[in-house]
Amino acid sequence: MTDNTATDNTELRDFERMLAEVFTSGDDHRIGDVIEFDRSLWATLSELGLARLTGDEANGGSGAGWTEAALLLTAAGAGSAAVPVAENDLLAGWLLTTAGLEGGDGVRTAAVLDADGGARFVPWARDVDSIVVLWQDAGSTWRVAEIPRAQVELTEAVNLASEPRDHIRVDVSALSGTEVPASVADEFRYRGALARTLSSVGAMDRILGLVVEHVTARVQFGRPLGKFQAVQALVSDIAAESALARAAADAAVAAAVDNGFGSSATRFAVAAAASCTGHAAAVVTRNAHQALGAIGFTMEHELHRHANRVLSWRNEFGTVASWDAELLEAAVAAGDVWSLVTE
Repeated sequence: MTDNTATDNTELRDFERMLAEVFTSGDDHRIGDVIEFDRSLWATLSELGLARLTGDEANGGSGAGWTEAALLLTAAGAGSAAVPVAENDLLAGWLLTTAGLEGGDGVRTAAVLDADGGARFVPWARDVDSIVVLWQDAGSTWRVAEIPRAQVELTEAVNLASEPRDHIRVDVSALSGTEVPASVADEFRYRGALARTLSSVGAMDRILGLVVEHVTARVQFGRPLGKFQAVQALVSDIAAESALARAAADAAVAAAVDNGFGSSATRFAVAAAASCTGHAAAVVTRNAHQALGAIGFTMEHELHRHANRVLSWRNEFGTVASWDAELLEAAVAAGDVWSLVTE
């Protein structure tokens, strides 16, 4: 009898090792410089079938699921990859599939439009070939359409990490779009939040590695920094918060795989993961800068590439406060917090 679990684990470990080779540790941009889309890396991802990892094989995807996507996003986060992995596949590609639209070649991002046809802080909008938009028409019906980048009014902007987060405007009166269920708008938010959580977990793992490397090699008063109890406390808190964020993210991925995003259990798990990761980001970045001292604040050091990202990502697809509020509301409604945690 074949042990499918063992086989799957072996394949996933091989996949994870391959990703570590694809995503080396990050761009070398300087603080304040806008991060440029890494087209060479994108070409590699496309060649390996990673740019549309979860897409249907019939439409050019690789047919994988959230388990594999989680490994991809974590590796991309650790490598501070300047590519719209989540946006192209898990958001834009998913919207097209949900709407029954064919997605050809090209780089995509996605956005939810407001009543005036606008959306703020759209990831990588300036660099993509098209933007897949989701909006509610005058009859309160949700619709999806793909719009060429050239037909979108765009104002360039960036986040704290200097990643492109542009403001767009679309003339929705000129769009017909394809009708989709109202639940798609909610699922879009949960998908985006889980994607950012996974990338943040990868980035925090990298931060921990940088800190351990520094306090082990740096000598003060005749011994490595890591031998001082105060420094050990800083590092242990980073490790603990990173581990908590990873555990919460893993639980959310497992819930999504088992139950789908329509399940209340999955949405609670995603909210918990987003909350844990958002709170962890504050501790991890603060302690990392304390442990590294002045060198961690320099343009030349790698730390800022990861720290600024996790601080930015925790405010996308919902703020930490909004996820905390959602968890509180779910706990009050359930009346039994333990059952929410253990289900």
